[in-house]
Amino acid sequence: MMPNPSSIPGIDALWPLCLDIVAQRRGHAAPQQWDAHSPLAWDASQGFALRGVWDDGAVELFDLLKPVLDRPRKSKPWLIGQLGQSLDGCVATHGGDSNYVNGPEVLVHLHRLRALSDAVIVGAGTAAIDDPQLTTRHVAGAHPVRVLLDPELGLPPTLRVFSDRQAATLLACDATRAAEAANRVGADQVLGVRGLTGVEGGLNLRALTAALEARGLRVLFVEGGGVTVSRFIAQGCLDRLHLSVAPVIIGAGRPGLQLPRSAAMVDCMRPSVRIFRMGFDVLWDLDLRAEQPEAPRS
Repeated sequence: MMPNPSSIPGIDALWPLCLDIVAQRRGHAAPQQWDAHSPLAWDASQGFALRGVWDDGAVELFDLLKPVLDRPRKSKPWLIGQLGQSLDGCVATHGGDSNYVNGPEVLVHLHRLRALSDAVIVGAGTAAIDDPQLTTRHVAGAHPVRVLLDPELGLPPTLRVFSDRQAATLLACDATRAAEAANRVGADQVLGVRGLTGVEGGLNLRALTAALEARGLRVLFVEGGGVTVSRFIAQGCLDRLHLSVAPVIIGAGRPGLQLPRSAAMVDCMRPSVRIFRMGFDVLWDLDLRAEQPEAPRS
């Protein structure tokens, strides 16, 4: 007998299970034994899998989120980034307006990634322009630790993340400027990272990742902007990238990814990719640790 479509579980039933997985990974809940009667199966080599019949939306969402859900407790840091951009590769207009490049489906996905991550990281430029809350207000789930990468200490202490107390917030700067940062936003909201700023002013993002790991923050979500995500990719720190492309043409706007030039096509990055529809937008799920076969030659 075919199941009644109205009785088939969907995203509303799946999402609490995703949150349970994260709570166990963070040590906020006792490890659960996924037995034959559980809606999820666990295998040490394959990770989580759905059991039984689920509707298409739940199956697709689980497939998209599985790389995040499969992160084991106390594993090495794992970083996922996201960018929302136009068809012509811009994340904002020339003046910085990015509200809203993508549609509501991508916004909900963004909040889901926050809920599944231990910390969310944004650069100073994005924080200054958007004054984001970086919470999970559009979905159920705990807020991540909010990390603002501000080595120059240019962000005003009036930003909402420093005053709303909705979630733990860390202003990340070089350890040599931690006392100065504490005077601006309070010592409890400062992460002084030893060796974050290099001799020539470059950022050592591996040092930042290590400092966050020392605080038990291992699944890290680099939310933006384009400069910050590009820096993480260029330094080989990002494991995965969700690139959402909207059917809009901005023109001479602010570019998204800005990476070192490749001399030839054969030298270009060709990450393994999966494609998901989100309303009118298309999400490219890029596995930066796995590459596709080399492009055919003419």
